[in-house]
Amino acid sequence: MKLIQVFDPALCCSTGVCGVDVDQQLVDFSADMNWAKEQGAQIERFNLAQQPTAFAENAVVKGFLERSGAEALPLILVGGEVALAGRYPTRSELARWAGISKPVIEIKPEGGCCSGSSCC
Repeated sequence: MKLIQVFDPALCCSTGVCGVDVDQQLVDFSADMNWAKEQGAQIERFNLAQQPTAFAENAVVKGFLERSGAEALPLILVGGEVALAGRYPTRSELARWAGISKPVIEIKPEGGCCSGSSCC
């Protein structure tokens, strides 16, 4: 199974799913990533604001940032190679990269991640 690495733009916390104005894309991706990990996927996630060294020490990521800038994040590496940039992967993409054969059901919540509570 190949390692999936997610290089996030600068986020307020490790997942970006916090505060009152939560980005639904981050909520969906967090749910999809958790699902993939439950199926055995190996996923590492790095936040530019909290882990800048991980960006600087990876030659592929460093070159990407030099060419495209932080505005082009997120960057997804699979097995050390660029698989996706500029958006977060879908559950189906994560499953394909991780070699998950279990049927993928895309579940996207209609409301906020916490049904209006402040648990995020």
